[in-house]
Amino acid sequence: MPPTGDPLTPRLAACYTGAVHDVLRMLGHDNVVLPPAIKAIAPGTRLAGPVWTVAGHLDRTKTRDETLRGWCTLLARAPAGHVIVCQPNNHEVALMGELSAQTLQARGVLGYVVDGGSRDTEHVLAQGFPVFCSFLTPADIVQRWIPDRYAEPITIGSVTIVTGDYLLADRDGVVIVPRAVVAEVVARTEEVVATESEMRRALIGGMDPVEAYDRYGKF
Repeated sequence: MPPTGDPLTPRLAACYTGAVHDVLRMLGHDNVVLPPAIKAIAPGTRLAGPVWTVAGHLDRTKTRDETLRGWCTLLARAPAGHVIVCQPNNHEVALMGELSAQTLQARGVLGYVVDGGSRDTEHVLAQGFPVFCSFLTPADIVQRWIPDRYAEPITIGSVTIVTGDYLLADRDGVVIVPRAVVAEVVARTEEVVATESEMRRALIGGMDPVEAYDRYGKF
């Protein structure tokens, strides 16, 4: 768990996914973007922070009590100051809803990203808890789904995610920043953003785009 007052989360949150992606590529990390179907339920939502992973599977042999107890265990284990990233291994049921979002928000969890569904959308929107998902459905987990792994590596699309990695999500999508390079990525991205601001002013002032590219080395 990051130390109290983790300085990287607010700095990463001030960046944007396109710039972070480009810096990661420059550092040799090419496979860092989650599938484009995963989007915020509220367009314009931004989310950043260290990741805590969870996975599960469909199991229709489980009772109502077993599935709900398993889900409540997931909520109870989720650490404050983290973004939950869930691989539910199905595209049938919702893995987030009103009471769950309210519970996680009250417990200090930063947000939730799932390669699957969410529901109770109007209520979750009203709470303002950041949720990124790949679809919406009224179907819930009761007697259908159970978590089976916590804080272990998961794969979403072609991206393997480890607890302790960092995540940045915005309108363009979700980027995973490996924990070993997060400090360097944030610092380099801040430099890129500063350069882009200077270049933007030059272009608005009438600088030829080829001249701008030659001067700043990017576009």
